[in-house]
Amino acid sequence: MNGLLYQGMLILTVSASVPLIVDVPSNSGVRRVAVYLGLYLVALGTGGVKPCSSALGADQFDGTDPVERATKGSFNWYYFCVNIGSLLSGTVLVWVQEDIGWGVGFAVPMVLMVSGLAVFVAGRKVYRYKKLGASPLTRAAQVVVAAVRNYRVVLPEDTSGIEHSRQFRFFDKAAIVVPSTGEKGTAAATSPWRLCTASQVEELKMLPVWASMVLVFAATAQMSSTLIEQGAAMDNRVGPFAVPPASLATFDVISVMVCIPVYDAVLVPLARRATGKVRGLSQLQRIGAGLALSAAGMAYAALVEARKLALARGSMPAMNIMWQPPAFAVLGAGEAFASIGILEFFYDESPDGMKSLGNAFAQLAIAAGSYLNSAVLGAVAATTARRGDPGWIPENLNQGHLDYFWMMAALCLMNLAQFAYCSIRYRGKTIC
Repeated sequence: MNGLLYQGMLILTVSASVPLIVDVPSNSGVRRVAVYLGLYLVALGTGGVKPCSSALGADQFDGTDPVERATKGSFNWYYFCVNIGSLLSGTVLVWVQEDIGWGVGFAVPMVLMVSGLAVFVAGRKVYRYKKLGASPLTRAAQVVVAAVRNYRVVLPEDTSGIEHSRQFRFFDKAAIVVPSTGEKGTAAATSPWRLCTASQVEELKMLPVWASMVLVFAATAQMSSTLIEQGAAMDNRVGPFAVPPASLATFDVISVMVCIPVYDAVLVPLARRATGKVRGLSQLQRIGAGLALSAAGMAYAALVEARKLALARGSMPAMNIMWQPPAFAVLGAGEAFASIGILEFFYDESPDGMKSLGNAFAQLAIAAGSYLNSAVLGAVAATTARRGDPGWIPENLNQGHLDYFWMMAALCLMNLAQFAYCSIRYRGKTIC
């Protein structure tokens, strides 16, 4: 995957540099294909590197050592470093691309990535490695098949001695031993496609927690879509400066970088005194806080939109764009809680040897949230713009009403309720 990432960056760098050397039109088909190829290779490479890097970093801590175990349980500073990169790319690299050139703008991260690879390879002999486990898809399929095969089995009334969640009890049938006769029957009964472990069943029951994260990332996706459109319809003058609406996403990154040290230094000690837990808040509580903040961010954006439209329809001066940063900050805080919480949750709950794939599911939620946002935006725009009506999201937002923000806030609240219902009933390795 690292190779795909470097190939993608190399193609992007060359596609941006060649027109400076050879007379190639900026809209030529070859250059367009090269740009898209580079972007897709970078996306594929990133999808392979991100979940593996966080899991490999956590694997370097000894889970049997109390001090190392406490440090291992937190992905806070990993996520903090990721956001330092986001901040630099959204400020320094943007300046380089605009004032020096896109070729240099792509070459700088490519050189840094090659340097990072050299440092990573240099330490390969001192890393701790975990053996790979079975495919998580195979393990999940085994639970479904075993539960269907045992559908006639009656679950015991007394399950007090078994650590299991109270939701989706049908899948518990996959862990029930079915009486058998003869040697062949005994072999069939112990087949993983007939009988699964209780922990294997609980792995499948993590999916509702994953599904709850999709709407969180659909909400954060507003920062690169509807919130930019909202800002474009506002007064972007701040003193002598004109603030580009897209640049306000920097407040999201800053919010994440502020929340992480505050969480570690202030909130965790206070929560630890109240709950008696080493981490202060459980992973599921942390995710729940992130879901609540996402709903709050959407509600604030809806209030800003209502005020903006009231001023526009009353022929009043346009609302200033600096009313938007609190929405970015709240969504950033929600991201700091939910994103780190889901990384820790999947790392701890995934079986040994499947930590990278567990974290890959967390990254998959980001992609699913972005696709969901695009699909819902398209559906809302198509269904509300009929018979000459501009709909909720017209080209001139002052002619619409962008109830989309209120809809997203309502969906986030419903998502929070669903998550609370599932998390209360969830029983895994680390529920506290």
